[in-house]
Amino acid sequence: MFYECHMHIFMNGENYRAAAAHYKLGVDEADIREKLAAYAKAGVIYLRDGGDHYGASALAAKLAPEYGIIYRTPIFGIHKNGHYGKIVGRGFDTIKEYHQLVKEAGAAGADFIKIMVSGILDFEREGALTEDSLDREEIREMIHIAHEEGFAVMAHTNGADAVRAVIDAGVDSIEHGNFMDEDCLLALRDSRTIWVPTFVTIANLIGSGRYDDASLCRLKERQGAIIRKGFQYGVKIAPGSDAGAYRVPHTQGIRDEYRELYELCTGLPHTMDEKKEFDRKMEDAAREVEARFRRE
Repeated sequence: MFYECHMHIFMNGENYRAAAAHYKLGVDEADIREKLAAYAKAGVIYLRDGGDHYGASALAAKLAPEYGIIYRTPIFGIHKNGHYGKIVGRGFDTIKEYHQLVKEAGAAGADFIKIMVSGILDFEREGALTEDSLDREEIREMIHIAHEEGFAVMAHTNGADAVRAVIDAGVDSIEHGNFMDEDCLLALRDSRTIWVPTFVTIANLIGSGRYDDASLCRLKERQGAIIRKGFQYGVKIAPGSDAGAYRVPHTQGIRDEYRELYELCTGLPHTMDEKKEFDRKMEDAAREVEARFRRE
């Protein structure tokens, strides 16, 4: 029994541009059904989508009960124009426009709001992000507005400053969370925020030939050390693979993520008691995601 707390139904795990071009022609119900059937067969009972332009996750949420799957979606992610995020959603220029997008997501059936507050890993420049995060006060206002409208908030967040900003603003979950520091982990430990590291978005790139493997291995080691310390500190860490991203196939991605997290949070060799404790931690965190990321 698996929980997949971060995925994108319209992506294919191989080529984002091809997947986007395909869905621009219209939502592919057969493709969605095939993926949902595969998840059900793999024992995945919960899917939390990260949103899209095309209505794919909205349709998936309607179809998922046929497959015995609980499916939650923000409908689309929300980003500030000129910043990272267009890949999965819609943009705004002013906070008033942001508020309107929150309302539109709600009207379209969103279970929660997803916001984009920072860039992504720049694999060409080791240790760097593609851009700085949004302003701290803007982040706070975005999260406040979504909460006032009755939504939990999922935040695409990388970089220590951005992580601290969203935790201080009361965000419900942090997605990715690369380049945290000790203060971030302590703040997470003392907050109600859940962290979904999507670790395989780094680990599964190794050997692909797209980027330098030595650099990827160092990134994996660096992020793995932070995740391991997060487990030690008692941070709520939930399983989510970003399935559909490059080299993160649907259904296999979450199995890879469970394996990677298990190896980080337990000793070697693993014991049966350690396995049971790991499974309990994952299920507890995932159930909290399930309970929080739905609109009453």
